[in-house]
This record gives sequence, C-alpha cells and structure tokens, in this order.
Amino acid sequence: MDLSPNEKRLLVLLEKVKTADPSALAAEMGVSPESVIQYAYLLADRGLCRVEKEVKTTYSLTEEGQRYASEGLPERQLLGSFNEKIPVQELTRHPLARIGIGQMKRKGWVVVRGGMVEKTGKDAPGEDELALRDLSRGGPGLAELRRRNLVTENLETRYRISVTPEGLDWARRGLDMSEEAGTLTREQIVSGSWKGLKLRKYSLKAPPRKVYPGKIHPYQRVIEEMRQILLCMGFTEIYGGIVQSAFWNFDALFQPQDHPAREMQDTFYLKETLPLPEGYERVRDMHLFGGNTSSTGWGGRWSREKAEQCVLRTHTTCLSIQHLATHPEPPVKAFCINRVYRREAIDPTHLPEFEQLEGIVMDRDVTFRHLLGFLKEFYQRMGFPGVRFRPGYFPYTEPSVEPEVFVPSLGWVEMGGAGIFRQEVTAPFGITHPVLAWGLGVSRIAMLRLGLSDLRLLYKSDIGWVRETPSWLHGPDTGVGGQKCR
Repeated sequence: MDLSPNEKRLLVLLEKVKTADPSALAAEMGVSPESVIQYAYLLADRGLCRVEKEVKTTYSLTEEGQRYASEGLPERQLLGSFNEKIPVQELTRHPLARIGIGQMKRKGWVVVRGGMVEKTGKDAPGEDELALRDLSRGGPGLAELRRRNLVTENLETRYRISVTPEGLDWARRGLDMSEEAGTLTREQIVSGSWKGLKLRKYSLKAPPRKVYPGKIHPYQRVIEEMRQILLCMGFTEIYGGIVQSAFWNFDALFQPQDHPAREMQDTFYLKETLPLPEGYERVRDMHLFGGNTSSTGWGGRWSREKAEQCVLRTHTTCLSIQHLATHPEPPVKAFCINRVYRREAIDPTHLPEFEQLEGIVMDRDVTFRHLLGFLKEFYQRMGFPGVRFRPGYFPYTEPSVEPEVFVPSLGWVEMGGAGIFRQEVTAPFGITHPVLAWGLGVSRIAMLRLGLSDLRLLYKSDIGWVRETPSWLHGPDTGVGGQKCR
C-alpha cells in the first residue's frame, strides 16, 4: 500500500494523539484544515483512520427578518396603524399594505365588510411572531418564517478524525518519510539528476482539477438567443426610455383612465410630468366617444393631467405604439426585449421588475393566421416543438390569443399574450393596416430552459450556478433546448 507523504505525516501524528479535530491536526502539520480532511479521507479509504462527520443545523434571521424582529411583522405594524376600522382604499396607501392585508385576513385578525377593514380582536401573537423572538422554539412558526424568507438555514459541519487499529499497526511498523519529488525542474531533466530522485507515484484514475472558463450569465444568454432568432426572422430591434408618460403607457393603448392597472398599488408613479404629443386629441376623442370609428369609446371624463403623469413603464407595448406612430406605413416588423416595472410583492414567481419581449408586424393583408405562424416559429426555434393556442382577452387586441408550449415535466404552460391591435389603438395614428402584436414573458421562457423554480435566481450572481449551467442550454428535466437561427 503506497501512501503519499502527507498521508504518512497525518498517520504518524494520529499515532500520537489517537483522535483530534482537523484544526488541531492542521496546526501541527502546517496545512489547512481542509487539506487535513482530504488526507484523512484518503487514509479512511485504506482503512487506516475514521472520519466522523457531524452536521448541525442552525437558523439566523435575514436582513429583512432582523428588521421585523425589531419593528414587528408587516401585518402587526399594519394592524397597529389604525383603530377599530378603516376604509380599504385608505389602508392600501400604507407601504406595508400589499403584504400586511393578506396576512391579517389569513390570520383572522381583520374582516372586510362594505369597503371597510374591521378588527376582530383575535390578534394574539402567533407561532411565527413567537419564533421571530426566539428561533430556538422551532416548530410551525419557524417553518412559516422560512417560507417568507425571513430566516435562513445554516449548516455547520464538524469533523473528528481517529486512527484505526490497522492504522496504528502501520505507523508502528515504521514509515519511510524520505522526501519524494512531485515535479521536475529543467535542470534536473537536462543533467539527468532526476534518475536518482525518489519520484512520487501518480494515479491516472484521479480526476483532474476542474477549470471554469469565463461565461455570460445564463439569463443573458437566453435573452441574446431570443434577440438573434427575431433578427434572423427579419425583425428590427427598437428601444425606448424606462420613464414614460401615462399617455403612451396607457391612453394610447385604449386603457381607460379608471382602469385598475392604473392604480397606485399596481404602477410606479413619478412626480414628474411629460407634455402630450401633437395630435393627442385623437386619442382623447377615442376614449370619450370613439373618435371617427364605429366604436363608442369609454365615455366619462378624460383628464389631460392624468395622461401627463410619468410612470415606470409597466410593459414594452408603449414602445411599440410609439414606433407605429412614427412609422404608420407598412411594412413594419419590430421587437423589443426590455425591462418593465410593476408593484409586485417579491416571491419565487413574482418580482417588481422583469423583462418582456414585445413584437409587432404591420403589413398589407396580414391576418390572424400570420400571427400564429410567427409565434409558433419563434417558440420552435427556442426549443419548444409543441405549441398550441387558446382564446384570450386583452384590453387593446381583438381577437386575442394565449400561446402555450408543451414541457414534458409540466404539461402545457401559458407563455404570454397576443392579438391584433384594436381599431381604437391604431386609428388615432392614421394606421389603416392590421397590426399583429404580442408580449411574452422572457423570464418564464428562461426558467423553463434553465430548469428553475425560483425567478429570483435569474437576477443573482451565484458563481456556482453560473459555472455549472452549460452554455448549450438543454435541460434533461424539461426536454427543451434552443436552436440557432436558420
């Protein structure tokens, strides 16, 4: 049995101390504890020592959890912000409303009646609040805090290394501790002195050290693949600002000014305003009475001040309609892959900012069948051979459709929305030809391609995940993988 010099040194040391932890052995040998563990496992494979591993689980509060431990859970803070009852609309203005209202209702602390939120009086501290004060309680309270990402699980690993009777026998017989040459210098090779050296033995079966090349982030690779596919399909990429006026983000797309999506709890509003474009009156008239079309519009009032408000764009369709407004004559084939912003609570499937892929085609005599063909071609080039469509509803397209792709491990998965722009959208800008339009969730495609269940990983710089994710994206669990443009 051949032992390396380091294995021999460890075995000699274990003969003296019999058992010790890696740190103590490392201090004696002048190496790192990790190296000692490596040497010990090699000896254990030969039956010369035992390596006992103990994993201890501990819990600690995240930064958000520490804040809530000091200030109280969002629902507790929200409950303390009003007396016995409060109008729902007023309570939703509280910065913790999106999290707190649902939690208060789930815990039975409040009920909602006739537009009022009323306390029930049943608001004793729950298991989660007790666990927040003392994590050692464990139980369902700790599990709830982990589900809400307020607590992280920490694994502490301890090792104990002991010599076996066989190891003692080997050490007592005496070990050859003479130096072995692991590498040869040029001088040793040229002079021939290497012939008198004791050379270290090598195993050709030992795996080499992993080498990790530089990589583009997996999410960016998926986005770039989509971009190249659309460019190969003859589309032009368009760009635009993150900050848009409510006119372009909502009004130009025939979304009424009292639509729920325009409320403060769904959209990020800014204090700035932007002037309305020339000819905005045609959009205003379309809302009020249908303009010069057969539509009756939405009726009611239309506020110029509301249209001038600035928002963080909630979709990239606002860029598509601006492009069409400046290019009203066919042919037009354009797409945009860009970030959009919505007031969403952060969880594994929702983020307040994410990427959206927007596409438009405007030409003479294009039809709904052309739209389905474009979408099917795109998804098949992205590696989803099974594509189907089902009817859908969207405010500014008619007819509308929702594309779905088949994933072996999940079944049919909805991927976005599409349709033909309504006349109320195109007429104010002098567009007389059909406009095919679609908006697709980039992150959903990426999650399927990368085999993820947590959307947040797409935006993290997890070096281990980046290293292990192959550049050629083909997931064995999803059965999908991209194709180059043809």
